[in-house]
Amino acid sequence: MKISREIKLGILTVLSVFLFIWGLNYLKGKDIFSRQIIFYAIYDDVTSLIESNPVLLSGVTIGQVNRISFIPDGSGRILVENIVSADVPIPDNSVAMLTGVSLTGSREIVIQLGDSPTLISDGDTLASGLQSSLQDEVSQMVTPIKEKAEELFGQIDSVMVVFQAIFNEQTRVNITQSFQSIQNTLENLEKTTVRMDQTIDRESTRISTILGNAESISQNLKDNNETINTILNNFSSISDSLAAANLTQTLLQAEHSVSSLNNILEKIEKGEGTMGMLVNDEELYNNMEASSKQLELLLEDIRSNPGNYIRISVFGR
Repeated sequence: MKISREIKLGILTVLSVFLFIWGLNYLKGKDIFSRQIIFYAIYDDVTSLIESNPVLLSGVTIGQVNRISFIPDGSGRILVENIVSADVPIPDNSVAMLTGVSLTGSREIVIQLGDSPTLISDGDTLASGLQSSLQDEVSQMVTPIKEKAEELFGQIDSVMVVFQAIFNEQTRVNITQSFQSIQNTLENLEKTTVRMDQTIDRESTRISTILGNAESISQNLKDNNETINTILNNFSSISDSLAAANLTQTLLQAEHSVSSLNNILEKIEKGEGTMGMLVNDEELYNNMEASSKQLELLLEDIRSNPGNYIRISVFGR
């Protein structure tokens, strides 16, 4: 059977149209030979998101963005239509996260799977969310550092103002003088150290002799340690005996002396003896005091007028 030229041309035309449609969909990421479903997500801002950007699940591309349009309610929100493979099970409580702008300037939609047993069907709308971009994360990290740096620079500026106020000309002069004094002190200390070293060098022989003698004395004490202990023990025993003997005798003598003193005081109190009479007889005391005064007057008169009491005769008369 001979196929006419028109039929061949028609078949070729249909095949060309099919290949064109398939190639166009393939370039858009659509596979007309596999089953696909459409789901929607709503965002407030989709800057840098364009049609044909990938839809990812766990890092694997499962579809792409098909169309981006405004919701006709005047809110300014954006409806994003996505096509994904129907072979990938996606729970209906999953979240379509819009990633931040990457270093290449593109954005993606990442599916975060939920735990619902019900899967999405064609035309469902998933909850949406936004992921921070690397630039946003860096900005969030840098912003506190920037604020701290600005605060630190402000504090440094305040400190510099304080330093300028404190370290005036007189203060700088005082600091210079202080450092000069420290330098002089260090120089004197160095000279003293040198003199000490020289003195030690000169007296090294004597120091060695002294140390040798000290070592010899220490060795002798060590060698005679037992003898020294014996002597000290004997001395301690003798001292204890003497102390005990002297203490007993002293106590006896003290007791005897106190007893004698008590007897004497008792006799005096009773008026016995001259001392007792003198203490207890007030008239006797007054007579003795009067006699003492008369005797004193007599002696004074003898000293002043010795001729009235002593006569010297040359001719024996």
